[in-house]
Amino acid sequence: MTDQTPYQNVTFPSNGGTAHGYLAVPDRGQGPGLIVIQEWWGLTDHIADVTNRFAREGFVALAPDLYGGRTTHDAGEAAELMNELPPEKAVTELSGAVEYLLSQDPVTSGAVGVVGFCMGGLFALNLAAQAGGQVGAVAVFYGTFSGDEDFSAVRAPVLGIVGGQDAFTPADLARAVLERVSGPVDVQVYDAGHAFFNDENLLGTYDEGQATRAWAQAVDFLRQHLAG
Repeated sequence: MTDQTPYQNVTFPSNGGTAHGYLAVPDRGQGPGLIVIQEWWGLTDHIADVTNRFAREGFVALAPDLYGGRTTHDAGEAAELMNELPPEKAVTELSGAVEYLLSQDPVTSGAVGVVGFCMGGLFALNLAAQAGGQVGAVAVFYGTFSGDEDFSAVRAPVLGIVGGQDAFTPADLARAVLERVSGPVDVQVYDAGHAFFNDENLLGTYDEGQATRAWAQAVDFLRQHLAG
């Protein structure tokens, strides 16, 4: 387990207790709200950097710390951390993050966007299914799906960014799951493997060119659907 200082600069009520997260605000001081959901590694340097990047694009971005400050770069430990986090607990905590973000003065949008990576992609859709109109757009980067998920309760627009060579969730499986969403869905298949956006390159699949293109597409999508 890594010993980095946790990226925690805000707290919010969640699941009958207190949760932590990392909040980044644009230089202009306000913007649409965005929830950034971590991969199975935790709220790492990479996720904090992505949150900061979204803030530079004009979003008030909040990354909830679902592992309570724990992070890892070891796949075995990451699997253990993920397995210790029941999906229902994660969604409850994320719902608290949505409530918190929408209550903040700098947030100009009436609903938040949600972007999730890997494990976070699955959680993003679970959150949208539960939160209803509080979620205005969902961007999913190579979500880890089993194939039997039913996201018909999701009515917000969804952008699915899928790796054509994803060894964890094959592109056809991801497309089939994402197309069960009731709202508008745009599935984009990139010529890359799982986690191709993660520049820490823990799986050896990082692709700078594809990551740059996916980033631009996600930012444009979120701007289009989040008024504020």
